[in-house]
Amino acid sequence: MSLDTRTPRPRPDTDTSQLPDVDLAASLVVDAGTLARRLREDGLDVHHKTSVSDVVTEADNAAERHITATLARHRPHDGVLGEEGTLVPGEHDRRWVVDPVDGTYNFVNGSDYWCSAVALTGPDDYLLGAVHRPVTGDTFVGGSEIPTRRNGVPVTRLTPGDLAVGSLATYLHPPFFDDPDLAAPFHRISRGAATIRMLGSGSVDLASVACGVHTVWAQHSCPEWDWLPGRALVEGAGGTCATVEVNGYDWFVAGRPGAVEQAVELLRG
Repeated sequence: MSLDTRTPRPRPDTDTSQLPDVDLAASLVVDAGTLARRLREDGLDVHHKTSVSDVVTEADNAAERHITATLARHRPHDGVLGEEGTLVPGEHDRRWVVDPVDGTYNFVNGSDYWCSAVALTGPDDYLLGAVHRPVTGDTFVGGSEIPTRRNGVPVTRLTPGDLAVGSLATYLHPPFFDDPDLAAPFHRISRGAATIRMLGSGSVDLASVACGVHTVWAQHSCPEWDWLPGRALVEGAGGTCATVEVNGYDWFVAGRPGAVEQAVELLRG
């Protein structure tokens, strides 16, 4: 596929009917991540959205345009929701959720802890996710009907775990530490883990949970593009996912069976 930053034109020789969803999802994130990395190497213009750490670059926008154009060729009847503003109404219940660069602050500052991520939702709770880390070359795919794989190799199924002896991957934006409705449950769940990691890319965190690196991931107020790709990977690895409301905020939790239930109870207090 072309990695031109312009919107690619449909190719007349492209077979749009035979490519399986899982292969298409993997191709989308690999192409988007490769494009974003190349643009980073060429230099970036950075724009702030809501805060000094909430940023967007031309790489985000170009990667999202590329994914949207590819889906228009391969899945013209599917809906698309993108972090950077793409909204394509679908003709049925299938919808792609797109995060062209997850961990943009890391991406801008030279860290390798970022990825491109997509999810596909469908009827009967169908969920498929794909995550690609361009700097490491790792690609993860999995979901409700597909066991999670890393670079084509099935990951080890997640066994029950204990949060008290495991790692919690999480994030809380610094200003929210002054909000007791968020800070209190964050404090409780953090104290309940053996250690915590705050690394700045939810989809990379969740891919790590699916591979058994972290025991639980938890974060509040997640948009679909920050939650669904990684949730698919965790569920495809045999993990548990939950959403719980605490003090008016939704918390999203994923990880090993047993440990997720412990995390939910800690959040609730």
